[in-house]
Order: sequence, then C-alpha cells, then structure tokens
Amino acid sequence: MKTPLTSDTEQINRIFMHRIIILGLLIFLGLSVLLLRYGYLQVYAHDKYKTQADNNRIKLISAPPSRGYIYDRNGILLADNQPVFTAMLSPDEVENPERTLSLLAPIFELTDTEITDILARLSKSKNDPVTIKIDLTDTQLAQFSERKPFFRGVTIQSKLTRAYPYDELFAHVIGYVGRINDKETKRIDKDRYAGTDLIGKIGIEDFYEDILLGQPGYQSVETDAHGNILRQLDTKPPIAGNDITLSLDYGLQTIAQQQLDGRRGAIVAIDPKNGDVLAFVSNPSYDPNPFISGISFKDYGELREDIDQPLYNRALQGMYPPGSTIKPFEGLGGIHYGLRDWNTTIYDPGYFSLPGDSHRFRDWKRGGHGTVDLKKSIVMSVDTYYYKLAYEMGIQRLHDWMVRFGFGEETGIDLPNEKSGIMPSPKWKKETYDRSWLPGETISVSIGQGYFLATPLQIANATAMTANKGNHITPHLLKSSDGAAIVDVITKPDGKIEYNGKPSDWTRMHDAMESVIESGTGRGIYTSRYRIAGKTGTAQVKSIAQGKSYNKAALDKRHWDHAWFNGFAPVEDPQIALAVLVENGGGGSAVAAPIGRALFDYWVLQRKNDPILPPTADELKAIKQQKAQAKAQHDAIRDQEEALKEQAEASLENDPAAEAI
Repeated sequence: MKTPLTSDTEQINRIFMHRIIILGLLIFLGLSVLLLRYGYLQVYAHDKYKTQADNNRIKLISAPPSRGYIYDRNGILLADNQPVFTAMLSPDEVENPERTLSLLAPIFELTDTEITDILARLSKSKNDPVTIKIDLTDTQLAQFSERKPFFRGVTIQSKLTRAYPYDELFAHVIGYVGRINDKETKRIDKDRYAGTDLIGKIGIEDFYEDILLGQPGYQSVETDAHGNILRQLDTKPPIAGNDITLSLDYGLQTIAQQQLDGRRGAIVAIDPKNGDVLAFVSNPSYDPNPFISGISFKDYGELREDIDQPLYNRALQGMYPPGSTIKPFEGLGGIHYGLRDWNTTIYDPGYFSLPGDSHRFRDWKRGGHGTVDLKKSIVMSVDTYYYKLAYEMGIQRLHDWMVRFGFGEETGIDLPNEKSGIMPSPKWKKETYDRSWLPGETISVSIGQGYFLATPLQIANATAMTANKGNHITPHLLKSSDGAAIVDVITKPDGKIEYNGKPSDWTRMHDAMESVIESGTGRGIYTSRYRIAGKTGTAQVKSIAQGKSYNKAALDKRHWDHAWFNGFAPVEDPQIALAVLVENGGGGSAVAAPIGRALFDYWVLQRKNDPILPPTADELKAIKQQKAQAKAQHDAIRDQEEALKEQAEASLENDPAAEAI
C-alpha cells in the first residue's frame, strides 16, 4: 500500500515530465520556425535581400559633366571652370534634415531662406544628394571637419563650378549660371542634369545651354554603414560640354568699357561683312561671379535698387529715341519712294509747319540752313528736310521702309530677352492707345523722336546694313563651336533690302556720311589716317515747350539729351560698324562721336600690331584682391549706415515727444 508521500511524489514527477515535453515541443516548434525562416531568407528570398543589401552597401553617384568653356575670337578664356569644395546632404542617411541644417547653419553661414530652399529640394529628391553650399571657404572646411562625426549623411565633394575671370567686362553678353530653381526643375531633362546644380540663367550661358552642358556619367561605389566611400566599383565618365568661341574681341570690348567708364550707356560693334558682333557693352555693369553660388539678399538688393541699374542690359533691352542717327536710312527711303533724288532741294527757314497749322517744328539751327539737298541734310543733320520728307511720305510708308532696316522688330541676335523697340504706325497706335494717328506725330518720328524707340543693337545693325550696301546679315555672337553645326546657318546672308533706287545710291550715302566726319557735325573726330563714315545724333529726353530754348544748365542731369553716334570704317572697305549711346550725355558730336573714334582707331590701326591683352594671372589676382577689399569697405560702411538708421528709428520709437508729434 502506497503511502501519501509516495503518491504525491509520483504526481509531481508526472507534472514535471509533462512540462518538459511541452517545453521541448515549444523549443522544437521555435527551432522549426527559425529553420523555415532561415531557409526562406537564404533560398526563396535570396535575390531580393541580396539586392537590398547591395543597395545599402553600393551607391550610384551621378558624375556631372564639365561645362564647355567660352572664348573670345582670339582664344582668350572668358568663362572658366574651377574646382571648389561643395557640401552635400544625402536624404536617405539623415533622420532629421531640418535639425541637421540648423546645426550646420553657423558653420556654412546658411540663412533661413537658404535652409527653406534646401528643405524644399530635399522633399523632391529621390534620395539623390542635395547641395547645401557651393564654394566653401577654408574656415568652413576646417570647422566642418572638426564636427564631421556628428553629421552622418553630410559630405564634402570637389566639384567644378563656373568662374568669370574678367568680372563685369562681359557680364551683359555672357551672362552667368546659377542654381537650378523650382521653375527650371519642372522643364529640364532630369536625367541630363543629374548631379548638376547649375544652369545658364541669362546671356550666352542661357542661349547656348544645350551646347555648353554636356552629358552626365556615374560612379558606382561601395560605402560603409556611415556612408563613407570605401572603394570605386564601376564608372561611366561624363561627356564634357562643347566649347564655344564668340566673335567678341577682348581688346575692343575693353576699349568700349573704358570709354563708357563712369557713364551710363551702351556700345555695339558689328563686322558688316559677316554679322560678327565685335563688342557688346552695357554700362554700368556688375560682377556675375556672386550669382553662381548664390548672391546675398543684401548685395542683390543693392544691385536691383541702384538708380543706375547695373543689371539692365542697355545694349539689348534699352529702348531710346534714336534721334538723327536714322536720317541716312530715312533719306534712302525718300529715293526709294521717288519723293527725292540727290539733286532735289528744299528751303529750310529754321522750322516747318503743317498746312493749316501755326505750330512750328523747329530745326536745331535757329534761322535754318537755307537751300538743302539730301547730302547736306546728312552732313549738317537738317531736321527740316526730314520734317518735309516724312510729311510727304506719310507714317505708313515711313514705317514700311524703316522696318526693312530692322526697326520695330528683334534683330534675331543669339541672346535671350531682346527688345524689339517701337517703329510706330497708325495700327500700332490704335492697338496700343486706342487712338487715331495725328499728322504732327509723323513729324516727331521723322527725326527719331516721339513714339519711335530703338535699341543700340538695332542702330548698329541698321548701320552695318548700310555699310554693306543693303545686304542684311543677322548679327550673332557665336563664331564656332566644337561639334555644333549651326555656325554656317547664322553667318549666311539674309538677303538684300528691297530698294527701288540705284545701286550707286548706297555709295553716295557712304560719301555723305563720310562728309559728316570731314566737314559736318562729326568733324571733331576726323583723321587723315583712314576714312570714317558716321552720323551724330542728339535725342531729347525732356520735351521743350513751343518758343522755348533747350537750357541744359537748368535741367536735372538725368533729363539731359541722350548722345548718339553711329558709323563705320574704313569707308572703302568697311570692317566695323557701330552704335554708341551715352544716356543723358548731351550732344552726340561732342560726347558719343569721340567714343566711336576710339573704337575705330583700335580696330583699324592698333588691333593687329599692338592688341590689348588680358592681365596676367598675378595681375588678375591683385585686381580681384583690390576689388574684394573695396567691396569689404563698402559693405562695412553700408552695415554701419543701416545700424545707425535702426538706432535712430529705435530712439524715435522710445521718444515721448516724437510719439506726440
């Protein structure tokens, strides 16, 4: 008979065994699940997870192409590529980009606006690295290197960026590149711009973006858990953009800018034989280099608010009354319509009145020029001759003739955002002002005033057509390009102006314009060393009341007349045609014509034997250092003035007397 103690022991042993069995089963099931899972991962899902592992370990990095270089006609480098250090952020490796950027802000001097922009680009990025800061300074590099372990996913890369060695000299024609913005992101081919931060914004950089850009490549690299590159696995090199050579001449461009130094204006010079643009200057200008990495709001605001408008391309977009520069073109129109010939004369008493109207349209010379034929009207710039001619011609025929010289429409130059000017007509006025054309408005248009507006480029283009005896070639800046097949097209003559007069009329007009320099309004720039044909012009900015005289001393300087000069040289074999505008310069013969003479002298006499060359690398470095010091002083004065202004405003706010006022 079992005792109670034995019975309890057996029961405990049975319970223990049951538990052992259950635990064994659980362990067996657990091991079975692990084995099945291991088999699933190793066999069934092997390819999937191997790919994911490789993606974590191997990265495909876009390799942006080197942008094509830009040269002048003599091989002088105008747009360079220079290596700079760039901070990049990989969104897939950063848990909190906003916090990371706030910590990086004092190191890279990021503004709140820049941080907002970076975050916006990160939100649209498909794990591709996003640029934080271009062109890091040595100080920024050192500060980041000390803290690099705390910024996983932030790397420093060496990239090529644009540099313009001659600063403001070519800014208005070459333009600049800048960071790709949201609007541009929507229209560009993202594959072609992979890894590229910059895009042409204006000028040649914009117009020939497709030629200059190139094709991106890639690098396949192995990284560690922190995103550091361990080794390169594969690579496809990028294809550099095509270099382009412009028709511009460094020496002539330098002369043109020097001549306009301290004055607002524009100069355009063209080779009439092939349409090459030899010089293209708008003054004042600006340094395009700060726009590459992102110009500060203060500096951009200062440029934008400058009363002299340095960002404004006067040569391409400035629309001005052309004044007497148009008289040679208009005079040929009188022959074309059979209203005048070279022997037809009019009498100039010093004014002209419309039939039945007592209002007098005055000639610039009080008392008039007496008997005037076409040549004398050009040589002495006789206003009355053109008052009468335009009255007989009528505004519609005058319009139809002048558009043949390119007025009222774009020239087609290879630059974006060209203005067309205004060659008015009754239809234009009706569409613009919903008013009918008045006879007196034709008289104003006849001497390049009233509604008539033209750009310096248009005046230079019309002058080149005249020098070329009516043959029109579209002005262009591109002279050649590696691999580009468009050069032959843009240098092809566009055709001859339809003209009903004699072929010799063009030569006789050349003779008349040469007499302007020999004995007329432009005689101050005469030289016996070569032959110059030209025309001076003075365009009113502020109207003068009937019976009143122009009093320069009584006017604000910005209301002075615009000074014009257009011409070509040498007369027997024109090599250069140009237009010079000096805003509010006064008289064309005294101010603009000497500038034209300086350009003619360089091109005809000096260029081949003693060309102007750019400064050496050391000289250029010294110049840039001087400019940087001057800018630093300017910025310090500006900041001091702003601080004093804020201090004064704060004191006024706290002044009870001021508050009572």
